Amino acid sequence: MTSFSPAYIFPAAINHLLAQEAWARAKLMPHAGKIAVLDGGVLAMRLKVTSDGMLEAAMADEAPTVTIRMQLSDLPLIMQNRERAFSYVKVEGDADFANTISQLSQSLRWEAEDDLSKVVGDIAATRIVAGAHSALNTAKSLHQSVSENVAEYFLEENPMLIRPQAVSDFTGEVTKLRDDVARLAKRIEKLKGRNQ
Repeated sequence: MTSFSPAYIFPAAINHLLAQEAWARAKLMPHAGKIAVLDGGVLAMRLKVTSDGMLEAAMADEAPTVTIRMQLSDLPLIMQNRERAFSYVKVEGDADFANTISQLSQSLRWEAEDDLSKVVGDIAATRIVAGAHSALNTAKSLHQSVSENVAEYFLEENPMLIRPQAVSDFTGEVTKLRDDVARLAKRIEKLKGRNQ
């Protein structure tokens, strides 16, 4: 494997975060030598905990201590809601090790501003990160606005969709009309009976 393969890049990225957080390494140290397999179906990452609480790529012939299976299609949901990440996966093996991985996945955060400041300086890093946050918020706002406009178009301008409340109101009116027609039919029958 080359040094640019995911098997080496992924542990290096996590180790970058672990190097900044002594508490996270301390949580992993009791699990030294254990192997976690993150199985996304198409791609599987095999990570081994080292004695200093860092990670390295595990060999294919080493038996996993825990296997965490996930659907790649769930990855955006997992990244968006890290607190509930483990509700999207299936865990097999060492529950204590899996729990530690879960806690770290919820707590470890990349501080982009700190890393950028080493390259471009504090002020530029602050501005770049603020600009990225602003761009992300603008993109989210634009997405929501477009979604609302498309929904309004299909509901109001070119009705291809119907609001649930409109369906409920229509159903209520039809039921009321049916009951009114049934009562009217009974009255007509009574009037016919009197006239005969």
